[in-house]
Amino acid sequence: MDVYTIAVIPGDGIGREVVPAAVEVLKVLAEVHGGFHFKFQEFPWSCDYYAEHGEMMPPDGLDILKGFDAIFLGAVGNPGLVPDHISLWGLLLKIRREFEQVINVRPAKALKGVASPLTDPQGFDLVVVRENSEGEYSEIGGRLHRGDDEMAIQAAVFTRKGTERVMRYAFELARTRRKHVTSATKSNGIYHTMPFWDEVFKDVQRDYRDVRVDSYHIDALAAQFVARPYVFDVVVASNLFGDILTDISGAVMGSIGIAPAANINVNGRYPSMFEPVHGSAPDIAGRGIANPIGQIWTGALMLEHFGHRDAAQELLQVMEDVTAEGIKTPDIGGHSGTRDVSDEICRRLRRR
Repeated sequence: MDVYTIAVIPGDGIGREVVPAAVEVLKVLAEVHGGFHFKFQEFPWSCDYYAEHGEMMPPDGLDILKGFDAIFLGAVGNPGLVPDHISLWGLLLKIRREFEQVINVRPAKALKGVASPLTDPQGFDLVVVRENSEGEYSEIGGRLHRGDDEMAIQAAVFTRKGTERVMRYAFELARTRRKHVTSATKSNGIYHTMPFWDEVFKDVQRDYRDVRVDSYHIDALAAQFVARPYVFDVVVASNLFGDILTDISGAVMGSIGIAPAANINVNGRYPSMFEPVHGSAPDIAGRGIANPIGQIWTGALMLEHFGHRDAAQELLQVMEDVTAEGIKTPDIGGHSGTRDVSDEICRRLRRR
């Protein structure tokens, strides 16, 4: 039996509700499946922790996390208590950067029982593979002067290593799906980095002759995500473009509350981190109505990462059976609470 040690960080807001619900689902799935087992250890690192200690995690936090097989994160942020730039850079982004989680994977699909705002979603099922370590989100730049002469400079950094790495990951993923990769670019308007991106994409695609390829400018691609998301399989994008596209894909699913994400370390030196796309949602925290689907689906991504694709698919099937029968939280048109949804998923897993 495979045993995985998982660092659990519920974080802030609804993270404290959806993470325990998802952990219970994963425990039941492991029990039913029998081929793997989880050992969970929870850490209280959050904005409340910052208010008490003056830091989002202890000085040796990364050393502690380094010994785990994966990190299962809920949500980070409570702007009423801690400014977002402090909470995010002190925990979430610190983990991503220090643990070299260079790939971000975010699937989106039309789930049964979840109404998409699209008139005709046609059962779309796509994955955005986002470069997660450089690009437009580099820290290189600064501000100079004051008043009328004030200026701000932000440098986008694209390395061949980082660009090729995310593209190869996308192509390998496409080979397990429908063998179609779409590149997000803007080489008609961004003079240096996007032509470079296009050149690397052409170089990489030569090693994947069995995979069909397309390339769209980001503005046109964003429109196609709304008009025809069903034509896409795997989409590879830079840090900024991937961020934008995954918010759109979450919206066309019907709620960002059901969108999962994985931050992948590809060199094996550090654990990968799995988190839903939704934030801490302080406006509904504590009411028991937060949607646990995003966190549960994130657990399925963690299972896939560990090589248990059959168990991940079983979890996704049960999850979709539950939404199809109308057992849903209010954000997707239901009347069930957080635990109602997760408990029903657990019940159906035990019956299989």
